Amino acid sequence: MATTAQTVREIALEQPTSIRVFESFGIDYCCSGRKPLAEACIANNLEVDTVLAALESAASVPAPIADDWMQATLQDLCVHIVATHHAYIRRELPRLAVLAEKVVRRHGDTQAELPQIQSKLAQLDEELTQHLAKEEVVLFPYIAGLERSAAAGSAKPRGCFTTVANPIAMMTAEHDAATVLLSEIRSLSQQFTPPVGACPTYHAFYNGLREFEQDLHRHIHLENNILFPRAIDLEAGIQPDALRC
Repeated sequence: MATTAQTVREIALEQPTSIRVFESFGIDYCCSGRKPLAEACIANNLEVDTVLAALESAASVPAPIADDWMQATLQDLCVHIVATHHAYIRRELPRLAVLAEKVVRRHGDTQAELPQIQSKLAQLDEELTQHLAKEEVVLFPYIAGLERSAAAGSAKPRGCFTTVANPIAMMTAEHDAATVLLSEIRSLSQQFTPPVGACPTYHAFYNGLREFEQDLHRHIHLENNILFPRAIDLEAGIQPDALRC
């Protein structure tokens, strides 16, 4: 049973059904998930009892069988993140950019927030494109190498950093930046709510932004709360060696 003293992150890890509850209330369970539930509710102007009731209700409904990423290999988790969430980002951002161009061209003169949303979306695209490449080319292969070293009882793989915690700190900071950009887009769009009488393209754009935010939160949750802590713990248990670039 979730309690107000637990952090949002702890609840999300212990009760997977809580993730959809947090999404429905707009509670960040990834980057800002280390706040106690009570504090998160206050920050979002939510009644704690209402959120607790929703969490209890969700916990009482049998959840579909899902992969247990706390028990999966780090290699499998990295593959899943790339194939599922990285692929989604690469597929969805160009589609959202096309929708943004259409609604700005048609409604930008009367809806001043639309050009701002388009600009922030372009910034998000640029930052995430670089972010994904760094994970796929540098960090994830290194984590997979750590896992192989642990299994073989050998020394850590060589890397351009003294500890895996260094690139993880960089990736976590970039997660924070992406979350802030999406939060600003959410605010500019009035919680992804198109104006009365908006055209289908307008609705498609805002719905796409909402879905993108939800997927990114799940994506970051897997990395910040599961993959990264496990990688740091794994490295700490391996005999050190001299790491050089």
